Amino acid sequence: MLNTGRTVRILGVPMDLGQNRRGVDMGPSAVRYAGLQERLRRLGYIVHDCGNLDVPVVEEVTEREQVAHSTNERMRHVETVAEVCQHIYQEILTCISEDDFAIVLGGDHSISIGSIAAMTRRRPTGVVWVDAHGDFNTPETSPSGNVHGMPVAALIGQGAPALVNIGYEGAKLQPSQIVMIGVRDLDPEERVRLAASHITVFTMTDIDEHGIAEVTRRALDRLNFLDALHVSLDMDALDPEDAPGVGTPVRGGINYREAHLLMEILSASGKVRSMDIVEINPILDEHNQTAETAVDLAASLLGKRIL
Repeated sequence: MLNTGRTVRILGVPMDLGQNRRGVDMGPSAVRYAGLQERLRRLGYIVHDCGNLDVPVVEEVTEREQVAHSTNERMRHVETVAEVCQHIYQEILTCISEDDFAIVLGGDHSISIGSIAAMTRRRPTGVVWVDAHGDFNTPETSPSGNVHGMPVAALIGQGAPALVNIGYEGAKLQPSQIVMIGVRDLDPEERVRLAASHITVFTMTDIDEHGIAEVTRRALDRLNFLDALHVSLDMDALDPEDAPGVGTPVRGGINYREAHLLMEILSASGKVRSMDIVEINPILDEHNQTAETAVDLAASLLGKRIL
């Protein structure tokens, strides 16, 4: 079925400041090279690429922090990450219409603080967080200080004020507005915090026991009180055999066919209005396989069907 007249806008955020492994800043280029625009046009969408935000490279940020003596020992590059997320927020609200489907290409997963802040500013929005990790650390619990492990905590109002207050002050989501799918790797204190958070979490054990279709339908049931959904897709949710080009691979993830079924069922809900695609590292990839898989999954989320 063609989606004639519907508009998709793509925004790239080439940022790798939220982690300590270089390469995910090339993720937007890899996804574009894999043919995202053409795939969506074949589905009948009008596609506009808004280009990339201007993001400083890590060497520039490190030099700036040294001059300003402002480095937070518990959070790497947090001031600059917050600036970029604020820019994402403003760009979405300024350049992407409420009726458009927005795709934000990362970059590391910290970009989702900005994209989700913008979506929740417009309307109450549920978030389907597809990720091997919980991303629920705070500066006090994070073993690494990497901000890409903190966005969900920031979005519910916990953690560094610079991240919590992106776009507007305070929490952007309540725990009841978040469902995580594919989780299988949590830090020790993060596990305790997440278990007490009232966020719905479907681990890989849940998927193994009940199947991805049942898990996805349960996720939609939990978010049924909301009319809009945002899908935040970290490609490390997939098994490394299907998505090798990620910075933090974890064995035993969602397989290729399960990931498609997840996106197809979410699409059929008719509620998904936006998505992130994050953590693709072309340096670690094999023949751009991970970016090509991301394009396949985006097409499924936007309506591609076998029949």
